[in-house]
Amino acid sequence: MLYQVDLNPDTDTSSIKVMISERISDQQLVEFSWSLFCGVMEHRAELDEKIQAIAEKWRLNRMAATDRAVLRLGAYELLKTETPHRVVIDEALQVAKKYGDAESPKFVNGILDQLVPEERRESL
Repeated sequence: MLYQVDLNPDTDTSSIKVMISERISDQQLVEFSWSLFCGVMEHRAELDEKIQAIAEKWRLNRMAATDRAVLRLGAYELLKTETPHRVVIDEALQVAKKYGDAESPKFVNGILDQLVPEERRESL
C-alpha cells in the first residue's frame, strides 16, 4: 500500500484499509498492517530525510518505488517500533528480493543497517 500511495499520491487513504482487508483475512494482521501504514505516512518526511542522509548518491525520487517503500517501512520499524532490528532487516530483504530488482536487497540492507540506532545494536 505504501507503493500504491507513492505512485498515486491522490489515493484516498480510507480505501487503503479496505485494500488491506481484502488481501489479509486475519483481523489482527489487518490492524497491524494498518498501523504500520499509518506510522510510515505520519513520519514519512522524517523517514525520507534519514534515508536520504545515508543514501548520499541516491535521491529518493531516483530510487525504484519498490525500494523506497521497503526503505520507508524498514526505517519506520527501526526507528519507531520495538521490533528487533535483525527481524526488520530480514523482512525488508525478503520483500526487496520479491519485488525489487537483483540489486535491491543489497541496496536496502546497506541503508537499513546504517539506520539501526546504536542502543538497539548494543542490546543484543
